[in-house]
Amino acid sequence: MLMMSTADPRTDRAPDRGARAAERPHSARRYGVGFWTIAAVFVTAMAFSTVPTPLYPLYQAHDGFSTFTVTVVFAVYAVGVLTSLLFAGHVSDWVGRKKIMTAALALELLAAALFLSAPSLPVLIVARLVTGLGVGMLTATATAHLQELHSAHRPGTSTRRFEIVSTAANIGGLGLGPLAAGALAQYLGAPLRLPYAVFGVLLVIGVVAIALTPETVRKPAVRPAYRPQRVGEGLGERGYLGAAAAGFASMAVFGLFTSLVPGFVGGTLHHPSRALAGLIVFSVFGAAAAAQVFTGRLGDRTRWTFGLLALTAGMAVLAVAMHIASLPVFVLAGISAGVGAGVLFKSAVGQVAGTASAARRGEALAGLFLTSYLGLALLPVGLGVATRSMTVTTATTWFTGVVLVLLAAVAVLTRGHGTSTRRRAVPATSPGTGHEHKETDR
Repeated sequence: MLMMSTADPRTDRAPDRGARAAERPHSARRYGVGFWTIAAVFVTAMAFSTVPTPLYPLYQAHDGFSTFTVTVVFAVYAVGVLTSLLFAGHVSDWVGRKKIMTAALALELLAAALFLSAPSLPVLIVARLVTGLGVGMLTATATAHLQELHSAHRPGTSTRRFEIVSTAANIGGLGLGPLAAGALAQYLGAPLRLPYAVFGVLLVIGVVAIALTPETVRKPAVRPAYRPQRVGEGLGERGYLGAAAAGFASMAVFGLFTSLVPGFVGGTLHHPSRALAGLIVFSVFGAAAAAQVFTGRLGDRTRWTFGLLALTAGMAVLAVAMHIASLPVFVLAGISAGVGAGVLFKSAVGQVAGTASAARRGEALAGLFLTSYLGLALLPVGLGVATRSMTVTTATTWFTGVVLVLLAAVAVLTRGHGTSTRRRAVPATSPGTGHEHKETDR
């Protein structure tokens, strides 16, 4: 899912890399082609990470496990992303973008091979963990690579193209995975093998494409000593706590729809179509991506308010949809919640990036993403635990209540914040992205 890591903001190295890259004997056109190539690879890799979403009911039928187990499988993926974020997401700053992206795709290819080997629960768990490790490495690196390729191709121009493309690639890819997997599984047979085979071929093509793309990082004369990504301490200011609560709630909602949709649509609503399940998940992530793009020109306070209201409305409509078992209302809830979660998460990243001191910005953002991914793992797992003693509808109603309380806390904690940050960050965010931030004075 959505994740983010930054290059060390204390040195403002990303723009320098882009400038150095532009001085290399590559034509501007090659950097332009490289930009779109990496965007396509980014989409493919993120789409692969959500391929299993519409297939979970088939795994459940094959191995006979419960909804709770599905949420555990989903949480394992989040653990992989978190681990990779902390230990490898920043390594491309000195090793190079291409090497880390290639390693990330190699991990996803290993996961594809595991998925193809046997449709059993133990293999599914290991494959999801490996997928998360690959995604954690890739999102930060791919986003940084896109920013640098954009700067080398169009030096001195607006970063808007980079923001839109990186956002669309990240969240759009997460939405395309279930859509493609659902259609392949529904209409072409071999549902637990064909989607992984198709994406395996696409990932191999991606490895080749990366090899043909310009590198944008020069290796330092002396490689820095390795250390894990630091997560800041003492960042308990009210604005930071509000942003962390917003990230936690937003990612939890994405996790809810990713883990809930296939079982609810196929079981409670009696629509077993895997293509339909994939389309509904796509609508949630697609709405988030579109909202992030089209609200980019809104003021900070307006964005916060819009995100809070849209997510609140989406969760309230979701509770209604679950109780009346209505597919159209459920889809409406997903779209509204997706819009709200996408905008709110983008606002949270902008709040932290714009108010943290330069010396602590990387740590502050790392703390935000760690908190957000805990939401992605903990609340859906809590929902799964609850379904062991109550119906999915009742458990989801309680889940909705928890999210609404979190949103109320966000509203209180961020009151008066987000309107007067001295610097404006340029995040291209999503659940699961690695993004560098270029700052401009207002």
